[in-house]
Amino acid sequence: MSTESQSGDDLEERVTSFLRRNFPQIQMHGGSASITNIDRESGEVDIQLSGACSGCGISPMTIQAIKARMTKEIPEIETVNADTGMEGGHSGGMSPSFPGETSDDDSETDEGPQAPF
Repeated sequence: MSTESQSGDDLEERVTSFLRRNFPQIQMHGGSASITNIDRESGEVDIQLSGACSGCGISPMTIQAIKARMTKEIPEIETVNADTGMEGGHSGGMSPSFPGETSDDDSETDEGPQAPF
């Protein structure tokens, strides 16, 4: 076994592969996901969702699913920061709402409904 398999590049390849395998609909729907930073020491990865993901009503659910699944599937990753590049998370208009959801502004602690993928 090569020592290259333990390099940061291998981790980047595994994160990229994870995104392709688990979230093919991002690209199929005109969006893209790119890795902007991987800090191997802290176990932190930053991902930028762009294209159709910016302004998409289900992008918050996609981000939550990425965060939850990636930390389970890739043991070196402890924290995932994912963003659509939009300040405040949305560009005006209405925020997505779901049946049974309360309208309190504590959305950062509420993981909300699970993504359908």
